[in-house]
Amino acid sequence: MSKTQNYKYGGMALIEGVMMRGPHKTAMAVRKPNGDIQIQTLPNRDIRDKYPFLKWPLIRGVVSLVESMIVGMKALNQSANWALEDEEEELSTAELALTAVVAFILAIGLFMLLPAAIVHFTQNFIGGIVLQNIVEGVIRVSVFLLYVYAISRTSDIKRVLMYHGAEHKTIAAQEAGVELIPENVRNFPRLHPRCGTSFLLLVMVISIIIHIFLGDGSLLYRLGSRLAVFPLVAGVSYEFLRFSGNCSDKPWVRVLIAPGLQLQRLTTAEPDDSMLEVAIASLRASMPDEDREKMDQFFQNQHSFASSLADENVEKSTAETTSLPLKESAAC
Repeated sequence: MSKTQNYKYGGMALIEGVMMRGPHKTAMAVRKPNGDIQIQTLPNRDIRDKYPFLKWPLIRGVVSLVESMIVGMKALNQSANWALEDEEEELSTAELALTAVVAFILAIGLFMLLPAAIVHFTQNFIGGIVLQNIVEGVIRVSVFLLYVYAISRTSDIKRVLMYHGAEHKTIAAQEAGVELIPENVRNFPRLHPRCGTSFLLLVMVISIIIHIFLGDGSLLYRLGSRLAVFPLVAGVSYEFLRFSGNCSDKPWVRVLIAPGLQLQRLTTAEPDDSMLEVAIASLRASMPDEDREKMDQFFQNQHSFASSLADENVEKSTAETTSLPLKESAAC
């Protein structure tokens, strides 16, 4: 068995496409206006291979978050160019990094600092530090849900959500070991325990617990302390997501991940078969050549065996059918 056959694939939805990360390479597949699927693969460059300490628990979660943001922004930009057949000059690495940083700062301000500031100015009406952090967490989750709901109503984002659903279904089908064709993949759920949506919800919930230990203070302290412990919050959330993804068959784990799965009903939508074809093409391209060839050979052998059985049954049925009238005629 190949060492990569049990690899946990991941991905993200793009503009009219899907990106998949395999053990050695990342693939991007995009449906172009003429109906063709354009595919690009790039070797994975993991900074954690150069600095092994970045693979340590808690630290690896922060590294993965930053890496995902940078790679994701670059893939979104490329997919938009392909989907719109835009030949204009693409953003440079520095411009993409700046865009990712700005997006990160806006997210921190909206989902972390704004709820903290609201609670600080209303703390006299709330009570003790535990209740303050619970209220802050409720505000944070509410703002996030309203934001997700609002953007999910737009037509352009709706197609991205459908590709998000296609990504989940394709990965679920691959993990189930079925042949990767739309007829099979469409039967799998669009909700997946390792989704980034679940990670964001985990960050907000776990932050409530960690922030309780920060105590009270001035507005500057409250905001600064939230920023200071964010890497810890992200690290703990990542470790729980890894654990829950590997143990999602256990009943008590299913209870814990249920809120994150239900939230995915807002961030995913049922894809059509053309979108499944794109997600399948992306996943296949991200697989090691050896694994993909073994998979294709396995299902080809299955089809050959099923076809030979069908031919034997047809021959047997034909022989029985031609002999029956003779016997009935003799009996008469």
